[in-house]
Amino acid sequence: MNSQPSSPPANQPVQSSEVETFLATEAWLLDTWQLDRWIALFDPRARYQVPSTDGHHLDSVTSLYLVDDDYRQLCFRAKRFNLPQGHAEQPHSMTQRLVTNVLVHGEQDGVIDVTAGFSIHRSRHGTATQYVGRYEHQLIRVDGELKFLNRKSLLVMPGLGAAGTVSIIV
Repeated sequence: MNSQPSSPPANQPVQSSEVETFLATEAWLLDTWQLDRWIALFDPRARYQVPSTDGHHLDSVTSLYLVDDDYRQLCFRAKRFNLPQGHAEQPHSMTQRLVTNVLVHGEQDGVIDVTAGFSIHRSRHGTATQYVGRYEHQLIRVDGELKFLNRKSLLVMPGLGAAGTVSIIV
């Protein structure tokens, strides 16, 4: 008898605890700068988006987003963080992500809509910065595992403040 837990079949409804574990794992991978493992959480059709702080209701085609990466661009972004030329994060910031209020809003045609709150505490060069916001994700199952199809980070702040930029993955 196999004592290993099995992945739920692709047609089984997602459980909130599974989504919470998925998002907690993602936060841990980002906080520990394991970006190669983090990229594995994405489907090759995925997008990573961060709208401007005043443009949550706008789409990425007609408005400026801070980040609007397809999978190829996202892979390059993750790789660049580990290169010496990626000076914006050399040395890496110390971060602690808190993900909370995770809600599964439903599933349609295999796409699972999820929201969650986040707070990211970042320390770099003796300066502390906090990013606060809400995630609006679309997840899918691939070979029984959850993957991001769309990962959207909505910053619920009046602006970027002293940080002035987003040089980490929010």
